[in-house]
This record gives sequence, structure tokens and C-alpha cells, in this order.
Amino acid sequence: MPLELIQHLTQFGVAGLMGILWVWERRMSRQREAQLNEAHHRMIHEHHELNALIKLVRQNTRAMVRFDQTQMQLKELLEKMNDEIQRKAA
Repeated sequence: MPLELIQHLTQFGVAGLMGILWVWERRMSRQREAQLNEAHHRMIHEHHELNALIKLVRQNTRAMVRFDQTQMQLKELLEKMNDEIQRKAA
């Protein structure tokens, strides 16, 4: 708050003091509003990033499950082939 404004308002006594307090409160209120808006925008941005990350993790999990299933099927097929080879050799 400029010093001149304070000097002008204080010459009016209690009314001047009330004016100073009102101006100061409004200024602080605007600053707080700006901080809240900034925090809200940051939270929205982080929310979108987290949703993208969650989607990616789910996709990777599905891919890993499919890969595991394929590996298990391949293992079973190889075991069957090995059993057949062992039976034919015996």
C-alpha cells in the first residue's frame, strides 16, 4: 500500500484507519483468491496427468497378463512336445 494513501487515510482518524483496514483486507483477499485459483488449476492439471498414468498402468497390466498367459500356453505346449518325444524314444 503506498505511503501517501496511508497518510491521506490516517488524517481522518478512526474512519481513516477503518479505510486502511478495508483496503488492506481487500488486497489480501484478492491475493488469496489468486492463490486459490492457481492451486485449483494445478490440481486440475495434476488430476489429468494422474488419470493418464492410471490408464497407462492398466494397459500395461493387461499386456503383462496376456504375455504371462501366452508364456504359460507355450510352456504347456513344450511340455507336451517333450512328453511325446520321451514316449517315442522309450
